[in-house]
Amino acid sequence: MWKVRSDEPKDAFLWDKQTKQTNCYGDAIETTEAGDPLRNQSLNINGDSSIGENPNRYKQHGFYFNADNCIGCHACESACSEKNDVPDHIAFRSVGFVEGGSYPNYQRLNLSMACNHCDDPVCLKGCPTRAYTKFAEYGAVLQDPDICFGCGYCTWVCPYNAPQLDPVKGQVSKCNMCVDRLEVGLQPACVAACLGNALDFGVVESVPENRDQAKISIPGFPDPEITHPNIRFQQTKDTQRDMVRPDGMPIKYHKQEDGEFKSVLDDTKHSHKKEWGIRTLIHSHENAHAIFTLCVQTVMGASLWLIMSDLFNIDSVVATNVNGMTVILAVLLVLLGYGLFKLNMHLGKPQFFYRGYYNLRLSPVSREILGVTIFFIGLMMIFAVYITGLEFLTNIAYGVTILGFASGSYYMYKLYRIPARPFWDHWQTGSAFYGTALSLGSLLFGVLLLPFGLSDIAISQIASVTLFGLAFESIGHVVHRKDVQKTGEGQASYFEQVTTFGKTYQMRNSMLGINMAIMILLMIEPSTLLFAVSFVSVLVSAYLGRILFYAIVIPTTMPGGFFWKNDKFKEHAIETGLADMPQMGIMADRHHKFDVKALVNVIKQTTFKEAFMQIKSIVRGG
Repeated sequence: MWKVRSDEPKDAFLWDKQTKQTNCYGDAIETTEAGDPLRNQSLNINGDSSIGENPNRYKQHGFYFNADNCIGCHACESACSEKNDVPDHIAFRSVGFVEGGSYPNYQRLNLSMACNHCDDPVCLKGCPTRAYTKFAEYGAVLQDPDICFGCGYCTWVCPYNAPQLDPVKGQVSKCNMCVDRLEVGLQPACVAACLGNALDFGVVESVPENRDQAKISIPGFPDPEITHPNIRFQQTKDTQRDMVRPDGMPIKYHKQEDGEFKSVLDDTKHSHKKEWGIRTLIHSHENAHAIFTLCVQTVMGASLWLIMSDLFNIDSVVATNVNGMTVILAVLLVLLGYGLFKLNMHLGKPQFFYRGYYNLRLSPVSREILGVTIFFIGLMMIFAVYITGLEFLTNIAYGVTILGFASGSYYMYKLYRIPARPFWDHWQTGSAFYGTALSLGSLLFGVLLLPFGLSDIAISQIASVTLFGLAFESIGHVVHRKDVQKTGEGQASYFEQVTTFGKTYQMRNSMLGINMAIMILLMIEPSTLLFAVSFVSVLVSAYLGRILFYAIVIPTTMPGGFFWKNDKFKEHAIETGLADMPQMGIMADRHHKFDVKALVNVIKQTTFKEAFMQIKSIVRGG
């Protein structure tokens, strides 16, 4: 337990006496009912088995931020970092700001933000390792860095940038609500340190003394409907009609007629000139995801051709190429294995890859991993059938492969439907993914058949399916271009696409059109040479589209400052060497080695019973 000082000031203690029954969303503030087995349990903080005597222990707590009082001193950041021994390059609590107007009517609105311990924590639902738990005690959403294997998906889905991925340790950590202080009746360290009396804390919906409002949003704060965050605001001072972020994100907040602010594009942040941006695209930390998704989707598409041509006896493919199927399957397995390898080595702790199955009940990432695993097993079964000649297993192998394709591809798409990333949260993501499977998968299958003989009819058939895949993807892009304008972050992502990466974007679009024309030509006049060339062209187009997909997405995150929490300054600091100075608080993204020793130690320390219980928990979905 936290040790209370004898001279602790009175305002450092929790003050709630009377509380409400429900919050503004209609959810119960009481986290558990009387007599629930979750009650009267110790949090075992630092090995201490005692139980706190806070009378509101089983009520949802949250922060209260008075934007009128915040002076931007960063004392809350410092107190949090000192208490939790947080390294310089990450912060559980951050102070940013938005600004508007010009002298002498310049206005600045500071924003201090940490984890909001939401009623509907998307981090908990998204995490594949089950590193997150929403506790009955105070409604705290706590995260265990030791369980985390560093995939960073929680940092994608959280609208508030609360989970912090440490590129050095390869794991996520975040605000823990200072539950050790709450257990002894003290407020969190950040609240106790606030100089301007801007931060407060208590049972949610309980308005502190000398406060009038309990708003759920202020300028710069993402849509609260995404997660139902447990933070309330006061902001009585009027603001300018447009409040601008000082960081490099091309976003500003526009006051609407009802007084609420909406994020809109700020196209004054950088040049409108179209650039290639190739260096940024090629060196993106997310390229592993691009390679993984392309490899898996391509192999899935090619495998469907192999299965369907056999099941439906497509003579133009099967009759002349049955002897080459073993070689084709071997190539597909190698390509699929390479994609899985790239994704695994992208993790902060790649040796703990197996933890990705832990949250099948809630996480689309876990379900994607399971689906792709089933697909991989099915493909290996088909390969074994061709080698051993055990034809009675053919339909079983096909069934497993199709099941893996259906589940793996669906959740691969589903995990990108993230409200906090509006550019991805559109059905066009699915049209791009399935379009790639149909187009690139079909062409790969055909190219692999070329050494074994590919008839003109087969070329024409493959070209028709490829054309459908390219057309499906293109339609998605056209509709997406219009729909993405509905949100500021979507507008900003599209703005980045047509400016910073404008020439690359145009090249991708041109190649899509050219490739569709080539497919029509191949359907009319099949050509082996043109068919092979078209595969390279579609591959380049698909790769450009995929790296753009990851590079341009802009999340609905909290504003930063000129230097702190500013991705543009981070890029500048890394390029110029400023990042080498620890006081800059910047650490470049990095990949981590597969620590065999750590994996062996875990295996040695895990008993058979513990392993069995883990497997049982995975199968039962928690």
